[in-house]
Amino acid sequence: MSNHQDAYDDAMFDYSTGEYGTAAAKFRAILAEEPTHFDSQLSLAMCHYRLGDYPTAIAEGLIALNLQPNDGLVHTNLSLIYQKAGDKTKAEHHGLQARIAGWKKDMSAPAPKVGGSDSELKMAEPKPQAYKLPEKFPDTPWKKAKPAPAPHNHPPGPAST
Repeated sequence: MSNHQDAYDDAMFDYSTGEYGTAAAKFRAILAEEPTHFDSQLSLAMCHYRLGDYPTAIAEGLIALNLQPNDGLVHTNLSLIYQKAGDKTKAEHHGLQARIAGWKKDMSAPAPKVGGSDSELKMAEPKPQAYKLPEKFPDTPWKKAKPAPAPHNHPPGPAST
């Protein structure tokens, strides 16, 4: 944990209560001492986004991107900011990058342990749903049905009166 954790938590409290200007000043103070404090940089960008200052939000977001280029949240935030700023092309680009970052993260996730101490976790997993087969299957639905035979022409029978 960084020695700026308390200051960061204090700034995040201001952000969470809508005090975006105050929070931005606190994030800037942290970054003045520790320019690579990623969470503060990312949060500073979002403060400016919330204040409606999209050019500054973009600039601060790009600094965060340089600190952690493969972070999905940076791309998600930049996509949101660019969208609000009216740059659909860059918004879509960062939206795609966020998805790619998510896929990379999923691929690098550790495999779950088999047995051992994780056995309690198995109880929390949903049970597979039983699948009920339909009671009647259509006969070869991919084939066209044969046309019904034409009615036979029978001579008229005796008239009933």
